[in-house]
Amino acid sequence: MKIGILSQNANLYSTRRLREACEQRGHEAVVINALRCYMNINSVQPSIHFEGHDLVGIDAIIPRIGADITFYGCSVLRQFEMMNVFSINQSIAISRSRDKLRSLQLLSRKGVGMPITGFASKPDDVKDLIKMVGGTPVVIKLLEGTQGIGVVLAETQKAAESVIEAFMGLKANIMIQEYIAEAGGADIRCFVLGDKVIASMKRQAAEGEFRSNLHRGGSASLVRITPEERRTAVAAAKAMGLNVAGVDLLRSNRGPLIMEVNSSPGLEGIEHATGKDIAGMIIEYIEKHANKKRRHQQQ
Repeated sequence: MKIGILSQNANLYSTRRLREACEQRGHEAVVINALRCYMNINSVQPSIHFEGHDLVGIDAIIPRIGADITFYGCSVLRQFEMMNVFSINQSIAISRSRDKLRSLQLLSRKGVGMPITGFASKPDDVKDLIKMVGGTPVVIKLLEGTQGIGVVLAETQKAAESVIEAFMGLKANIMIQEYIAEAGGADIRCFVLGDKVIASMKRQAAEGEFRSNLHRGGSASLVRITPEERRTAVAAAKAMGLNVAGVDLLRSNRGPLIMEVNSSPGLEGIEHATGKDIAGMIIEYIEKHANKKRRHQQQ
């Protein structure tokens, strides 16, 4: 098969590992920068051009779309879908997961556990908004933030009010969540592929930090998850419609709570922590499902 990897940087660990896994299994891998693609949208023969050439013969796409190019990246991916190219994650599912508020509303509708969350444009009473999520301490998040950027822990009522008012003064979209103290600055990253959790790791925040992101100095270690945590992670990925997802959950006194569902989970931390060939598993999944789609189209 000819497999396209939609990535802006061919040297990133995840992109390199996916390319290696493709080639080890006898496939041709093509790294495609979505921002350098341009599209011919028509009802007869839609196409995508990249670096002056028509991208033809692509059998499957692995989207690794950065959060900062979600709109254009999903537009390119949608064009591939219009051309009947198999995508391991569809554009609509990626769009759902990237909209933090929408993703939480979808989890809520499916009854998946998550921290109590408040959202408002211009609340008449900031005190009531804080009270609604259980009072301080609270976590205040920018909707557009990634990798722990734009996330603030406000430990007192006065601090929370000040941060909320400051963000709103900048016309930023924010949400407020209850702080899960018993998690102890740790979360669990579950790597979901299809309907299974194929790997999981515990991420522990650095001393004096409450955000466990590896980009912010957090550490990763192998962890054994419970059947309930496994079911919750798979349910969260399915609520978004994602076949590949990094599901971040907190261990709370009332069970696992979903923090975020990531449609382009990094491979480096989880492969190193677990010793598993995650990239190879992804290619195996594509082999099975892309061929199934092709057989169905030929019938």
